[in-house]
Amino acid sequence: MISIRNEQAMPPLSRRELLAQSLPGFGALAAASLLFPGEAKAQATSPSVRTNPLAAKSPHFPAKAKSVIFLYMTGGPSQVDTFDPKPDLQRLDGQPLPASLQADNLKLQFMKATDGKLMGSPFAFAKHGESGLEISSLFPKLAQHADELAVVRSVYHDSFIHGPAINALCTGSSQVGHPSVGSWVTYGLGCETENLPAFMVMTDGIFRGGSGMYQSGYLPALYQGTVLRTEGSPLQNLKPAAEMSLAQQRQFLDQVQVWNAEHAAARPGDSRLDARIANCELAFRMQTAAPELIDISSETAATQEQYGLSGGPTARFGRMCLLARRMVERGVRFVTLVNNDWDGHGECAQNHQKNAHAIDQPMSALIADLKQRSLLENTLLVWCGEFGRTPVMQGNKGRDHSPYGFSVWMAGGGIRGGQVIGATDELGFRAVQQPIHVHDLHATILGLLGLDHERLTYLFEGRVRRLTDIGGQNYFTRQLLGA
Repeated sequence: MISIRNEQAMPPLSRRELLAQSLPGFGALAAASLLFPGEAKAQATSPSVRTNPLAAKSPHFPAKAKSVIFLYMTGGPSQVDTFDPKPDLQRLDGQPLPASLQADNLKLQFMKATDGKLMGSPFAFAKHGESGLEISSLFPKLAQHADELAVVRSVYHDSFIHGPAINALCTGSSQVGHPSVGSWVTYGLGCETENLPAFMVMTDGIFRGGSGMYQSGYLPALYQGTVLRTEGSPLQNLKPAAEMSLAQQRQFLDQVQVWNAEHAAARPGDSRLDARIANCELAFRMQTAAPELIDISSETAATQEQYGLSGGPTARFGRMCLLARRMVERGVRFVTLVNNDWDGHGECAQNHQKNAHAIDQPMSALIADLKQRSLLENTLLVWCGEFGRTPVMQGNKGRDHSPYGFSVWMAGGGIRGGQVIGATDELGFRAVQQPIHVHDLHATILGLLGLDHERLTYLFEGRVRRLTDIGGQNYFTRQLLGA
């Protein structure tokens, strides 16, 4: 026989008894908010935001740019062969490193700075545009847009090994496990489209830094970049099963989402479950949007020719650049394009000439196309590698890694082009005028998107984390904007 407890017969609790029995629960609530901040935040939001964590969010302050195309050159392009002309290096070609720089005792990857002789650039620099911005002969087509480029010649950090250096440029930390720049941006701003991922990634070779180049780290898993393959089917399993109608698929997905929600409710704080729920919905919508995105047959023959898609070394990166334009045009927030591989330890000139030939025309076309469509003013382009290279020769006309002063260029997003910011020494070894740490670069990128890098934070393992760690200033943003 089952007896039913008569709640009416229970004596009421005194205030002291109520507090005594409730205290352990308060502690659990506090612990949950510390250990699972993402879940606590999600519970406090409206149902619409809870079901769409990638919904567009307002910036901290008015933004100049709405989206980013991150042009990443793995291996480390040489600043003295691309965007940082050094007449003194040409004059001293073949001579030992001056004593004034020997005293710096700079650490390198495979050699001592004093081991090799100075090696001038085989590429001529010339002034371009109304601004007279100096660019090497490696980029004749990009040079036609000199007045759109702001070249930062004094970026630096302290990692002279590829892995930690790639992490530094892509995540703000030389250590593994931190969120990428694209993940931070989508975490802060969400996406302007519900039919495509907020953060998309493409490479014309390998990801030398692995998934760390686009991972979400300790941020919720749904902020990780979506890789679009540049050969074969760009996205796997994009087409629905032939035997299932759209209505049947929708009914099936609705039931799966009910089960997913029940599963997630029993496991608070597991961001992988939130990501799975969001990705199921996104995958359903992408079955229509993604094929349209990657189908470039609607582009005119002139546009495809402009990007260099007719064949040859420009075709692959050209397709990536064209797809990047189509992505930001459709509301994708952050696009990373990876070009391989600028690691010129031997015959650096040949290495750079080959790589530059593959990307020069596509990048030029991307700038022109964005501008023609009135997208450049809202799209920030950032070109960089993980470090620069030495002005001294390594081995057979090569250059070693050098993170002490290298070049990055930016365009669009309200930036005033045709200017140079910062400078390296007379030989291009170290940043000496307006040195800009990678944290400063990241703070500035966020600032142009309307995000305060000190307010864009996430609590992880009891510490408030941010892209710029405990450093970073966007102090040269006004200079970039020409204000």
